[in-house]
Amino acid sequence: DKEASFRSFAELCITRQIITAIKTATRNKHVPLNSYVSFAHTPSGREVEVDCTLGDCLPGSETEDPVSHVISTQELRSLVECLGDKLSTLESQVLAGYLGGSSYETIAENIDCDAKTVDNALQRVKRKVSEHLEKRRVPS
Repeated sequence: DKEASFRSFAELCITRQIITAIKTATRNKHVPLNSYVSFAHTPSGREVEVDCTLGDCLPGSETEDPVSHVISTQELRSLVECLGDKLSTLESQVLAGYLGGSSYETIAENIDCDAKTVDNALQRVKRKVSEHLEKRRVPS
């Protein structure tokens, strides 16, 4: 009698386990995880460091909150006003050339001065920008 009840209990457990396995397999709950595409792979599907990865190719979510955007815009305006007021003509010309990607020698040729003068002017610009940013810094 005990063997018969255990046998029927075991059959019931096994049958239910099989039914659960079939339901689980046909539910497709984990299909997104099982068929994912890694952003660490290249578009060709190989994991090569030379090509750009899918993560590099996709546009990022570079959306920032409106408060940060307003603050950064105000900071930029403040810096531009400061540079307009505090930089000499030479420093403005050197900064424009430097931001344009020109070398010290090219900037020197364009404004008819030495490369050392360009370097000195850039050092003064950096110092003035640092002073401005230090004044604007909020104490922690």
